[in-house]
Amino acid sequence: MDIRNIGVVGAGTMGIGVSHAFAEAGFTVALVDIDERALERAKTEIERNVRFYPLLRKEAPARPASDVLQNISFSTGLAALGNAQFVVENATENWGVKQGIFPGLDEVCPEECVLAVNTSAIPITKVAALTGRPDRVIGTHFMNPAPLKPLVEVIRGYHTSADTVRLTQDILAGIGKESIVVEDSPGFVTNRVLMLTINEAIFLLHEGVSSVRDIDRLFKKCFGHTMGPLETADLIGLDTILYSLEVLLENFDDPKYRPCVLLKQLVDAGLHGRKNGKGFYTYDERGQIREEADRG
Repeated sequence: MDIRNIGVVGAGTMGIGVSHAFAEAGFTVALVDIDERALERAKTEIERNVRFYPLLRKEAPARPASDVLQNISFSTGLAALGNAQFVVENATENWGVKQGIFPGLDEVCPEECVLAVNTSAIPITKVAALTGRPDRVIGTHFMNPAPLKPLVEVIRGYHTSADTVRLTQDILAGIGKESIVVEDSPGFVTNRVLMLTINEAIFLLHEGVSSVRDIDRLFKKCFGHTMGPLETADLIGLDTILYSLEVLLENFDDPKYRPCVLLKQLVDAGLHGRKNGKGFYTYDERGQIREEADRG
């Protein structure tokens, strides 16, 4: 099947990145969010990122920003996905939110449309059970920022068909992404490991063992990581880290996933990381670190 029409649900950080990646590769994208202000921010962010990301890749822009934006329509209703052939859902890591989205997608999307769940931890099989097409529900765990990261973790649910897996990998290859298929388990491979690492780094900070900068420097200098665990937490979003740990704790019933009280406090204080300018670090308008954040 020739896939050209992509649906994206959620105009947050990941929805913006996924829409950008598909539109830049020439796909027609319908981006849906219930918040018109989020859609306006998405337009601004995509236009900025189309110009900015090539500087990070040290290459010329693949397409002018105007061409990329022409490939994206913005809507507040799921009805805009009536012609979608492949949908990527990027709503917040909250089961209650996803419960409300997927029955609606199942109703409005064509029967052959694949529904991809871009989630950090929620089991794909659990999401598929909300639909009448569990064989066409699959996990696509994009990394942030989606246009720059070369690999996507693809998660096969209990009912996901081999055709759906092949189709998904072909589509990802069409936007220049490699993919690795893993079996369905809360957190999959990447976040089973990453969330524990980040949470333990937050515990170390909370206990006064080391500072934000020094924790991150140890991982970058000793292990060659591009980013330390606390900078990575800011990039992902501290609210997303907390939601993911809570999902892992609920599903595995293992106290090793218990979120650090400092993480809960920062999320309650509205410090969500790079996306709103302050987390473990403070950020300028281009998302660059200015300094370690003062947490009072």
